[in-house]
Amino acid sequence: MIFQDIVFYFFATVLIVSALGVITARNPVYSALLLVLSFVTCAGLWLLLEAEFLAITLVLVYVGAVMVLFLFVVMMLDINLDQLREGFWKWFPFGALLALVLVAEMTMVLMNGQFSLDQIPSPPAQAADYSNTKELGRLIYTEYVYAFELAAVLLLVAMVSAIALALRQRTDKRSPDPSKQVAVRSEDRLRIVSMPTEKKE
Repeated sequence: MIFQDIVFYFFATVLIVSALGVITARNPVYSALLLVLSFVTCAGLWLLLEAEFLAITLVLVYVGAVMVLFLFVVMMLDINLDQLREGFWKWFPFGALLALVLVAEMTMVLMNGQFSLDQIPSPPAQAADYSNTKELGRLIYTEYVYAFELAAVLLLVAMVSAIALALRQRTDKRSPDPSKQVAVRSEDRLRIVSMPTEKKE
């Protein structure tokens, strides 16, 4: 076993344990920190695959921005853990059945023999000046441009939907109505009054 295999199994073991800790930890802060560990170990696996751009993007975007936002929201909100656990046993049979179905499907796929290490071709040797970032950009904007644009539209729709769902109409706060502002006329806002001039005596 070479050193690269040892590093792979180490990162894979840490990733699986931390991912299980994310869903089993009782404290949401611990779950978020374990998710950070999962992202870091996943970035290490991408480094082994020589995908340096994806690895550093995962660390900068998810660990450096998204997870910091998650931790900020979790620490700022007063989360009632007892209320969150109220429906656990109610949905436990359905969740267990769904987990068994997923495990059965994954077992059938892995036992098919298509994922054996002997059948996976080794990647071709690249030149010294090869840039996987350039190759990734070429693939995204040529072969997978429609899938990339579709994913962008779906993310935009999800963002707008989240804003629309989070928006609540408040009665204690006065806010301008844009439709009324656009429909206003100058005659409604400005009135010219003709007044006689005053004469000095």
